[in-house]
Amino acid sequence: MTPHVAILVFLVVGIAFALGGYIASWLLRRDRPNPLKTIPYECGEETVGRTWIQFHVGYYVIALVFVVFDVEAIFLVPWAVAFRELGAAGFVAMMVFIAILLLGLAWVWKKGALTWL
Repeated sequence: MTPHVAILVFLVVGIAFALGGYIASWLLRRDRPNPLKTIPYECGEETVGRTWIQFHVGYYVIALVFVVFDVEAIFLVPWAVAFRELGAAGFVAMMVFIAILLLGLAWVWKKGALTWL
C-alpha cells in the first residue's frame, strides 16, 4: 500500500466514522420533545424576564486575550526547561514570539479592550 492510498483510506474511514455517528443519532432520536425540555434553563432557577440577553463584546475580548496569554505560558515553560540546549537560535525565536505577543497586547490596550466596563 502506497502512502497516498493509506492517507486516502484514513480520510475515508474518518469521514465515514463522523457521518456514521451523525446518521445513527438521527435515526435513534425521539421526535417527541417534552415541554420541560424546551423551556430555558439556567442554574436550576426559573428565568425572570427575557432569557436571551446580549453581553458586551468586551467580556469576550478579555476572555480571548486571557486564552492567548495562557497559551503563551504553555509555550514558555518547555522553552525555559530546554533553554541551554536551544542556544542562541532558541532564544531569538522565543524573543520574536514574545515580541509578537507584546505587539498584540499593545494593540488590544490601545483599542481600549482591557478597560473594565
